Amino acid sequence: MTTRRAFLAGSLATPLILRMEPAFATPEEMQNAIDAFTGGAEVTEGRVELDIPMLVENGNTVPLRVAVDSPMTDDDYVEAVAIFNEINPLPDTVRFFFTPLSGRAEAQTRIRLNGTQHVHAVARLSDGSFWSAQTNVVVTAPACREV
Repeated sequence: MTTRRAFLAGSLATPLILRMEPAFATPEEMQNAIDAFTGGAEVTEGRVELDIPMLVENGNTVPLRVAVDSPMTDDDYVEAVAIFNEINPLPDTVRFFFTPLSGRAEAQTRIRLNGTQHVHAVARLSDGSFWSAQTNVVVTAPACREV
C-alpha cells in the first residue's frame, strides 16, 4: 500500500527522471504547412521582399519585415502573408492579413528562431496567386530550446 508521503516523494522526483525534449519541426512539416496555406497551389518566387538579418546572435528576438509589391486596389491586393520556418517547434510562425484599405502590404515583427534555418514568406493575392521569398538565417544562440 502506497502512503501519501511516498506518493508525493515519487511525484516530485518524476520530473527529475523524465527530461522532456522539445519537439522540432522538419523541412517536410514546413512544406506541409505551406501547402495547407496555399491549398497545394503553385507558388511563384518574386513580388515578396523578406527583410531579416542573415546572421543573428540571439534567436530569441529576430527582427523581420515583409513587404509585397501590390497596388492594393479593390481589384488587386494582398490578402495574407504567412511566415514559415524549418526547425522551430511550429513551422507556421506568423500570419498577416490585409485589405485594400491597408494601403500597403507591409508588416514587421520579431520572431524566435531555433537555430540556423530557412525562413519563407508566402503571400496570397486576391487573384488567387501565391508569391514567395526565402532566406537562410544563421543563428549563433538558438531560441526555443531547454538549456
